[in-house]
Amino acid sequence: MALDAATLALCARELSGALVDARIDKIFEPTRDEVVLNLRTRTDNPRLFLSARSGSARACLTRETFENPQTPPSFCMLLRKHFTGGRLLAVRTLPDERIVFFDFQCTNEMGDTVVNTMAAELMGRYSNLVLVQTKNPASPKAEGKIIDALKRVDFEDSEVRQLLPGLAYTLPPQPQKHSFLHGDLDALLAAVREKDLPVSEALIKTTGGVGPVVCREAALRAFGGRDVFAGRMTEDDAAALRAVIEEIRSIHAAGGTPVAITAPDGRPIEFSFLPLTQYAGGAKETVYGSYSELLEGYYATKDKAERLRQKSRDLARTVKNLHERAVRKAAARREEQVQSAACEELRVFGELLSANLWAVERGAKSVTLTNYYDGSDVTIPLDVRLTPSANAQKYFKEYKKKQTAARMLTDLIAESDAEAAYLETVQYEVEAAEGEAALSEIRAELKAQGYLKYYKVRDKKQKPADFLRYESADGFLILVGRNNAQNDKLTLKTARGKDLWFHVKNAPGSHAVVMSGGKDIPDSTKTQAAVLAAVHSSQNGGAKVQVDYTEVKNVWKANGAKPGMVLYDPYETAVVTPDPSLAERLRVK
Repeated sequence: MALDAATLALCARELSGALVDARIDKIFEPTRDEVVLNLRTRTDNPRLFLSARSGSARACLTRETFENPQTPPSFCMLLRKHFTGGRLLAVRTLPDERIVFFDFQCTNEMGDTVVNTMAAELMGRYSNLVLVQTKNPASPKAEGKIIDALKRVDFEDSEVRQLLPGLAYTLPPQPQKHSFLHGDLDALLAAVREKDLPVSEALIKTTGGVGPVVCREAALRAFGGRDVFAGRMTEDDAAALRAVIEEIRSIHAAGGTPVAITAPDGRPIEFSFLPLTQYAGGAKETVYGSYSELLEGYYATKDKAERLRQKSRDLARTVKNLHERAVRKAAARREEQVQSAACEELRVFGELLSANLWAVERGAKSVTLTNYYDGSDVTIPLDVRLTPSANAQKYFKEYKKKQTAARMLTDLIAESDAEAAYLETVQYEVEAAEGEAALSEIRAELKAQGYLKYYKVRDKKQKPADFLRYESADGFLILVGRNNAQNDKLTLKTARGKDLWFHVKNAPGSHAVVMSGGKDIPDSTKTQAAVLAAVHSSQNGGAKVQVDYTEVKNVWKANGAKPGMVLYDPYETAVVTPDPSLAERLRVK
């Protein structure tokens, strides 16, 4: 569900009470669609979160921590220039508009005091953040000159309204609808009764300011389970609908109740400012303490996945292309090896020509000779430009070339297969990465292997992340590598002797090591370590996953092997079911 104007107005009212007179301390832009303002009040340090992402646009307070890019984006730098140190004067909305204005008293580069307004336009796929230098702070429409916009809109994007630096800021055009919360109720009901649609759909078509969920709720509260068409409402039906709309208006005017509806599996379904009776049954209703908590709780999981997807998209595409190229290279070499395996025929042709030079006419295109190996007749193609002897030597030369190629291709195919297997593990690492730091380590690994270019000036060294740490029910420390570089460090440098090493069988995954500390490791800890290895692997969605394990002293690295690629023998194999909840319980925070 998208944030509607009614809920946004209540959220803005809440923000106004909590933030007015707060000053901007720091500004961040975690992703291209999100801005975080760290504020300071006399008693607290709240963080204002503004999102212009189409599927989760909102403005609310947040307690979430964000991983910011190493280099601030240009829009973030512009915000810091015009808004850092600004004092929040007001938080404003317009009736039935999905726009919230944040007015800040700031100091410009000349030292003059100005009012800069951040207009958060939270309108689905048209969501945007527009920075305006306000001419008249008392104006409810934030009229003034546009400083810039998060998403610039030029004449090619819209002929009606452009958002470019230097242009006058104007409100977006609005459809002609009746206000559900503030308009004339008689006119609203008259417009609804003109539609030959179910009442809920007629409300959606003719009213503005609330989302479809409120329209459906109004129809359900007015008529229960009855299917009532708007154009056929009786006077009693119209009176019932009027009473419900008046009730909803009263609820909204009183501040409403922040509620969210979730499915039995925890998936968020809807949220609103009033209890929703339409989801009675299997769905669960959660009441939040504030609208900021409601919006953060509703969108948190979805946004976290989207942030990571944005950050990893380019790297994932690059690694995928590298892996596909390695697979194609291996296939081409196998095909060439098959062709090279037929080189014995070339040797026979050369020997037959050498033994029968007297029978070959110069300038002939081919000659048919008896193969003294099996007694059959064989036709040998000839190069008309060469003598019979030169044709024989040509076949011997091609034979030796193919023979040498066949020997070399065996090693080259093994090299290509190893490269494809390595890049497959990197693909898994990118998919499993938990943030920008993990992705940076993967990029550094690919640069070290020569797959990505290294720019000495621009590339900053990342502080290496620690291993994932778990503690088994028996008190043994279990370490898990986050990427190939960490896998090598964990297995070859950190672990010792009788520490127990685990890895999913024949598939990409992390190395897991139980640190024995010189003690015997019980079977229960072995089982938990095997489950962790399965969870941190590409097979984490399987029901029965095979995990190999052995003492670390039995694991070694072949000369020239890629990061994370090791050999081990002897070993045992356990069959386990991946259990993410176990990993969460054993995780050392």
